Amino acid sequence: MNINYFLRKQNLLISQVSTDFIRTDYLEYLEEDEKLIGIIGPRGVGKTTLLLQYLKQAKETYLYFSADDVVFQDLRLYDLVDEAYNLGRKLVVIDEIHKYKNWAGEIKNIYDSFPDIKVRISGSSMINILYEKYDLSRRLVLYKVPHLSFREFFSLQKLEKFEKLVLEDILQNAEQLSSNLVFKHDDLYSLFKEYLEYGAYPFFMEGKKNFSSKLFNALDKVINEDIPSLNKIDFSHVVIFKKLIFRLIEAGQPFQVNVAKLSREFGISEPTLYTYFEILEKSRIFTPVKKYSTKISKKPDKLLFSNLNILYSYANEFDREVEIGTVRETFFANAFDKIFYSDVGDFRVGEYIFEIGGRNKSFKQIKDVENSFVVADMDYTVNNKKIPLWLFGFLN
Repeated sequence: MNINYFLRKQNLLISQVSTDFIRTDYLEYLEEDEKLIGIIGPRGVGKTTLLLQYLKQAKETYLYFSADDVVFQDLRLYDLVDEAYNLGRKLVVIDEIHKYKNWAGEIKNIYDSFPDIKVRISGSSMINILYEKYDLSRRLVLYKVPHLSFREFFSLQKLEKFEKLVLEDILQNAEQLSSNLVFKHDDLYSLFKEYLEYGAYPFFMEGKKNFSSKLFNALDKVINEDIPSLNKIDFSHVVIFKKLIFRLIEAGQPFQVNVAKLSREFGISEPTLYTYFEILEKSRIFTPVKKYSTKISKKPDKLLFSNLNILYSYANEFDREVEIGTVRETFFANAFDKIFYSDVGDFRVGEYIFEIGGRNKSFKQIKDVENSFVVADMDYTVNNKKIPLWLFGFLN
């Protein structure tokens, strides 16, 4: 085996990667003193760039390669790592790991055979890695890399670092926070509008003209390649995933879930439909939101897309209009890990109630509700109880 091909290629890739913008929160995951770390995330969020940026500043000698490299196809993963180890390279970084058949078993073997080696893995098939990771039991530390938040997009556009906010800061100081940022950066609100359509994936920097079609192609790969690769999915059922996506677009608003009706229509059991919801959630295409209740239920009340770029991409592909109310709800809901629909107001987060609307949204529907706020699609506020929608994009 000639390892020199991979060494030459890694050196070329690392020399070309930019470090002008680094997602430091996620780079720090790779730097942890763990033997085996994996990063996963939706296609296009910049996982490969993150791996190369990590190696660019690594102190150890390393080997980087992608498991989808044509030269690697006839090689055994263990043998390549063994050769690298014999050359003193004790940090091995493998991209597109899911492209290697039975990758989890071989990584387990490498983990057990080389006690002082560090391994970092990643792959664009988020769903494949999530379902295969169990073969690695307690060995693998897995982190998720999400799409770009509005804060990160804004930082990238301004080449300036902006710190995350916590919810309590926003609720107590919305007037000061929003005014300071908008008056210092008068293009903030217009950049927010751009972010909603194309700012959640770093490849927007390659050009905005073809962004939507590139994202659609990436999403299509998830549906046509990643999901069918799971043993639990009948390939003939791929059309059901496509129909669910079309339903969300066709609805024009957050999709009200009727599990019994959908399962009858698609000719599948309700448990199978719940499994498909879970797969689309883990693939970061859907965000299910339940209604707030003291009872435990796995049924989502409504389905949203996991970011607005996905909504706009599908809407463009299917020639559908995007409703502004859906845009606002989708952005707000995806700012939180745990959020519920509420009978009073629109959403509940912890003890707080939020009513979502436009600039002129009033407090009428929540005027007597404790711990309630209006979230308005506007540039800045003069009232801490009426908070600009974009400000919640600084939570992540």
